[in-house]
Amino acid sequence: MIGGSRGVGRKIAEAAFSRGANVLAVARQMEALRRLAEEIAGIDILSLDATELDAPAKVFATMQPDVLVVCGGLLPIARPLQKQSWEEFSGNWEVDVKIAFNFFKASLSGPLAPGTTIVLVSSGAALAGSPLTGGYAGAKRTQLFMANYSQKESDRLGLGLRFVSVAPRIIVDTELGQRAVSAYASHLGVTEADFVRSMAAPPKSSDAANAVIDLVTKPDQFKEHVFIVSGRGLEAVLS
Repeated sequence: MIGGSRGVGRKIAEAAFSRGANVLAVARQMEALRRLAEEIAGIDILSLDATELDAPAKVFATMQPDVLVVCGGLLPIARPLQKQSWEEFSGNWEVDVKIAFNFFKASLSGPLAPGTTIVLVSSGAALAGSPLTGGYAGAKRTQLFMANYSQKESDRLGLGLRFVSVAPRIIVDTELGQRAVSAYASHLGVTEADFVRSMAAPPKSSDAANAVIDLVTKPDQFKEHVFIVSGRGLEAVLS
């Protein structure tokens, strides 16, 4: 579970563990990982920077996954384009995209076994855009492209890997979601409560976690490779 110490990543780790999975939660901040391990005895933890080239090798040496969830990323800056620096605008490319690149490349290069599922947790911004978060939406869209490319390479090489992606709409009970709600409400001149009421079936972090669990445990029910997550559940994005 890459990015398993907070937000949706932590919720996925908790949900998988509660269903009997052996879970390795990976994140950069050791303090958050320790809290997770203290609160849920039995979850294994590993602190590392997932943008580093050798991160996948360290993860796979610690636990060889049947399911690899890639959820880590940088909290984006929430300001209009003209108020961002290039470093702020490009931050999610340097972190989110690089993490996906590292782990997708390692998955295709081995040593993951045939039948392994790789789940990318992207964002609904990848499909709808996000004008207040700079390069975030483009970075998340690129992650979707990369998962698609990886599936085609797995098929071409006969590796037997399954790549699936979820693109949750704004998740209001996470730090990222709360930042988005606050920024967009302020930008539009409405209250946060009114902005949330204007959203169509916004998901909770538990909805995203349950969506990932369903994709992993019920593969025969989900033949597509990209899914929107809302409060109504999973909706396939037809290619």
